[in-house]
Amino acid sequence: MFCIVGVRFKKAGKIFYFDPGDLQIEPEQHVIVDTARGLEFGKVVIGKRFVREEEVVLPLKPVVRIADGNDFRIVESNREDARLALAANTDKFRALKMKLIDAEWTFDRSKIFFYFTADGRIDFRELVKVLVGIFRTRVELRQIGVRDEARMIGGLGPCGRTLCCSTFLGELEPVSIKMAKDQKLSLNPAKISGLCGKLMCCLRFEHDNYERSSEALPKVGALIQSSYGQVKVVAVNEAGNTIRVRLPGKDKTVELDLDDPQLNW
Repeated sequence: MFCIVGVRFKKAGKIFYFDPGDLQIEPEQHVIVDTARGLEFGKVVIGKRFVREEEVVLPLKPVVRIADGNDFRIVESNREDARLALAANTDKFRALKMKLIDAEWTFDRSKIFFYFTADGRIDFRELVKVLVGIFRTRVELRQIGVRDEARMIGGLGPCGRTLCCSTFLGELEPVSIKMAKDQKLSLNPAKISGLCGKLMCCLRFEHDNYERSSEALPKVGALIQSSYGQVKVVAVNEAGNTIRVRLPGKDKTVELDLDDPQLNW
């Protein structure tokens, strides 16, 4: 068994595990950790707990210390410098038909990252040399996809809420059109696509609930017993916990509550 804490470096994104050592670390605290990128500042989202060896990737990097006021000032300074770097170098990327999305300094300022989107592969070796000359440190350019772009920029989804990918989702998992079909949604791309133009992430993380409920609910076309006698199911509303049935011998449908004790299927 290994003692770990889970740390997230952005509001939404993957959780990484670290060795807390003898530090008394609680969830919601901010810590400085040793990573492959150098020292980084992150938020504890999983408190100290013991896990099996197969649940983590060894060796675990250590938590260096709990963040103090000076660390917060360094982080804010790095963010402001990253915003300035983003604004000052957008044109350099645009000249190579690259769309600059974000810039990020590591906590210890040992490296600066630039995230961009582009159509196809781009030879940016000369641009890296120019950026190294400006910042006098290691520079890394990373090409990202449209879903990652939406996560970084944020915004409001079709539902009117802040994008799931920029709010709480850990990892961006594959989404298929079958999930929309299983949830009986319109297959109009404009209705089931997010701001990124891809299928909405909520189709994926809500799918398991729809699968579980569909197993427990009557199927469309099934004959069931009700207070009206034997009726045929013509529609199922999982979210509303209701079904619509056709009455026997009539061209008429009614909606029934699935909690009705007289329903039997």
